[in-house]
Amino acid sequence: MAEALTLYSNPMSRGRTARWMLEEVGAPYDVETLEFGTTIKAPAFLAINPMGKVPAISHGDRVVTEVAAICAYLADAFPEAGLAPPVNARADYYRWMFFTAGPLEAAMTNRVMGFALADEQRQGSGYGSYDVTVSTIADAVAKSDFIAGDTFSAADLFIGSMLEYALNFEMIAPQPALTDYVARVTDRDGHKRANDKDNALMAAGEDGAA
Repeated sequence: MAEALTLYSNPMSRGRTARWMLEEVGAPYDVETLEFGTTIKAPAFLAINPMGKVPAISHGDRVVTEVAAICAYLADAFPEAGLAPPVNARADYYRWMFFTAGPLEAAMTNRVMGFALADEQRQGSGYGSYDVTVSTIADAVAKSDFIAGDTFSAADLFIGSMLEYALNFEMIAPQPALTDYVARVTDRDGHKRANDKDNALMAAGEDGAA
């Protein structure tokens, strides 16, 4: 019997990326929609993620938090979906997935929050320069259709989702390498299904908004 798979999420969160990954995997899953400020900080969910943040997944007795980790875990847990390269061909897969989760997200967050590193602080930070970080990911996605081989992978899903969000909310200025990559990797039935489900929750008022 298949182990129970549950997504803890809110449609106005990074949980949309985890939902997309679950749709690509194709395994049945349940969703617990949490409200910001109330159920997301309640003891029941804090027992799953003490950070009080979504998304998280439970799979049997295992819990995974952090979107990149969820994507990587699900690709391995459901190899039949073909969302991870062979183990001996995962250098780019790991490199760019975790570059996006680390330096790129930190650079974008600091930019949005109005925090700019002084020159003498750059060497000690995880990303150093916002401009160099963005140009690095733009150069990487421009080299081929997909980031880690000849086919779509969980790395494309995670990176594409992050860049889609960043472009939509003007955290990164549009440029052809990025917009073309996002259009390419999001043109999938799994992406549409995930968006339709989360958008329906928002329309029904299940987004935790006051």
